[in-house]
Amino acid sequence: MFSDELKLIVGLGNPGADYQKTRHNVGFMVLEEIARKNNCSFRENKKLFGRTCEYGTGVEKTRLLMPNTFMNESGKSVRSAKDWFNFENNQLIVLADDMDLPLGKIRIRSKGSSGGHNGIKSIINHLGTSEFRRLKIGIGPPSNEQKERKSKTISHVLGRFSKEEFIILNFIIEEIINCIESKISNNWEKITTRLNSYKPEN
Repeated sequence: MFSDELKLIVGLGNPGADYQKTRHNVGFMVLEEIARKNNCSFRENKKLFGRTCEYGTGVEKTRLLMPNTFMNESGKSVRSAKDWFNFENNQLIVLADDMDLPLGKIRIRSKGSSGGHNGIKSIINHLGTSEFRRLKIGIGPPSNEQKERKSKTISHVLGRFSKEEFIILNFIIEEIINCIESKISNNWEKITTRLNSYKPEN
């Protein structure tokens, strides 16, 4: 786990086959790979408005959550899971895409604004605080020109990665999972430094 306190890893995305493997669903993609490596299967949990699975035992048990609420209502699912399992905000981390980061970059923040991300915004609203960890996975902007970027945002985030982009993304997913499973992940400062400085070509 990222730390001894971390109990819940939330991946953001939109449910349904139409959105599978889109840029906006990179949070889902990371969780699906974690589940595959740990031989756990996601199941519908109506109480939590999402799909969940868990691996590990005792204090090492980690739960994964993929909200079924669509991106702009993600907070409903996260708040329900937090209350159901009686977790504190510092015991969860949210994985989401970030258009302001180039593809191949990762950023961890322990608090802050939504940065325009509707899923993060919803979680802030439902938790009543912006003080929770989030791991932002760069997907790059559709354009460097502001006007064109704005008009192409929706088609960009709901579009799928190219084969070349998938190669980079797979390196990112592997690095995130390695940090989750590595011994250094018991130290939040070390894992933050490692992921924030990661470059896919290394």
